[in-house]
Amino acid sequence: MSGNDNGKQQRQLMDVAQQTLDLAKSAGASAAEVDIGAGNGLAVTVRLGEVETIEHQRDKGLGVTVYLDQRKGSASTTDFSPAALRECVRAACAIAEQTSPDEYAGLLDARYLAREIPDLDLHYPWSITPDQAIALARDCEAAARSADPRIRNSEGATLNTYAGTHVYGNSNAFLSGWDWSNHSLDCAVIAEENGEMQRDGWYTRDRDPATLGAVADTGREAGRRAAARLGARKLKTTRAPVIFEAPVAASLFGSFISAISGGALYRKASFLLDKLGQQVFAARLNIDERPHLPKAAGSAPFDNDGMTTRDRRLVADGILQGYVLSAYSARKLGLEPTGNAGGVHNLIVGHDDISLPALIARMDRGLLVTDLIGHGINLVTGDYSRGAVGLWIEHGEIQYPVEEITIAGRLQDMFMRIAAIAGDVDARGNIQTGSVLIEELTVAGS
Repeated sequence: MSGNDNGKQQRQLMDVAQQTLDLAKSAGASAAEVDIGAGNGLAVTVRLGEVETIEHQRDKGLGVTVYLDQRKGSASTTDFSPAALRECVRAACAIAEQTSPDEYAGLLDARYLAREIPDLDLHYPWSITPDQAIALARDCEAAARSADPRIRNSEGATLNTYAGTHVYGNSNAFLSGWDWSNHSLDCAVIAEENGEMQRDGWYTRDRDPATLGAVADTGREAGRRAAARLGARKLKTTRAPVIFEAPVAASLFGSFISAISGGALYRKASFLLDKLGQQVFAARLNIDERPHLPKAAGSAPFDNDGMTTRDRRLVADGILQGYVLSAYSARKLGLEPTGNAGGVHNLIVGHDDISLPALIARMDRGLLVTDLIGHGINLVTGDYSRGAVGLWIEHGEIQYPVEEITIAGRLQDMFMRIAAIAGDVDARGNIQTGSVLIEELTVAGS
């Protein structure tokens, strides 16, 4: 692992966590768990070549949860002094005394706890000065503004860098953590022509600053995308194939994860309730969880309960293989926990051997969605309706940009009608997928 100087901080935080657990035991808690995060970072924003903001971040926080048998209470603090820790534990116990018993409350069973903590290569602190950060942001914005003569204004370019430590421990003799980092550079600009203005942007993000996308390339892509929106037209309402570009396609699979998560299932608030072992996607689609990918955005050796994370296939040939469960939701459902307290870790959507241009040619006529607006998704029914902007395709080629449209359907139908997924995988986030072609949706316009 590069730049592993945070080892000292990790040991200090583990000492604080153990102190807190000892205090909880002394206060009469039958069980307790503690979560600590600490780190520092820098954020710089440049707009039209001038520095707008410089922010230095240095933060820390501790959350403790105590159990008085099956009554639960939580409290938090940013003060790690012994007196503050005692007060935090006292507050959590006072809350637990007032809550009703919950037969499903409690720590993860000790047999599931992570015992071997792999090094996932997540920590690459960036010793960058404010002046250096300003220079990079300026270069990115300059590349965006020069990408097209119609770029007339800018919302700025922002460089963010952060490195920190996460520690979790509980009274089942579990105490561990890891160091991590995250760095990004993003830019948004405004294109203008004949009184019309359009905004768009682009960004790069990575654990390691050495493998961030090129500054100039990030800026040029921001400029290109903004200019490509000029001349946007409205559409008449129609039924047509739709391609979700990779960065927005991730939201489709985010909805899928929400629908198979324990909270939605035990509340019976999911359109995928009782679908385990049934076909929920097009028959050739596979979706995997890969929590131990080195340097990846969603990698983690254990979940928020301390359960070891593991590779698994969530969807095989379109058939749902498993749910996304914490210790609590698993107990509520009478199932085994899956190492997903806090969510999934690197969702990898299988793709076809086809490029985005080839996928567009295959679609022939339809809509390429490049941005989504709003959150019109009903997880209980699967109803899907979101505002969108994008590009209209005819004869397998981009014809013109479109705006003020809504795409609508039902997620269960959309999943089953995925015709192909391109290999242009967006690996910047926790959900990694290429652009997704859905056979037909309602595209509502004027």
